[in-house]
Amino acid sequence: MLVRDAMSTVVLTIGPAHTLRQAAALMSARRVGAAVVHDPDAGGIGILTERDILNSVGLGQDPDTERTHAHTTNNVVFAAPTWTLEEAARAMAHGGFRHLIVLDGGEPAGIVSVRDIIRCWVPALVS
Repeated sequence: MLVRDAMSTVVLTIGPAHTLRQAAALMSARRVGAAVVHDPDAGGIGILTERDILNSVGLGQDPDTERTHAHTTNNVVFAAPTWTLEEAARAMAHGGFRHLIVLDGGEPAGIVSVRDIIRCWVPALVS
């Protein structure tokens, strides 16, 4: 099975000036665990995850004043839609992260998460 078969095509894209509270509200409303951060001044495409927001709040930082650019991972590992799920899982395990931005033609086409991969590998239980 390929990444394109498992990835979510709901890609939330936010800017570097969003506050962490704004990012969290958007992520919650779309029920996603990561957002693509488009920041041309910092090299283009980065990722902000729920863990990044949690770490900031855990440090006592104010989510109403903290900006996403300060918490975005910019050295992102990207997946291709044609990667196998094994390749994606290997990249996640090697890098210690749970989300991969999927690029198709240089543009974000989706995000694949550990949860997406597990859903494909473990058949749904039917009652």
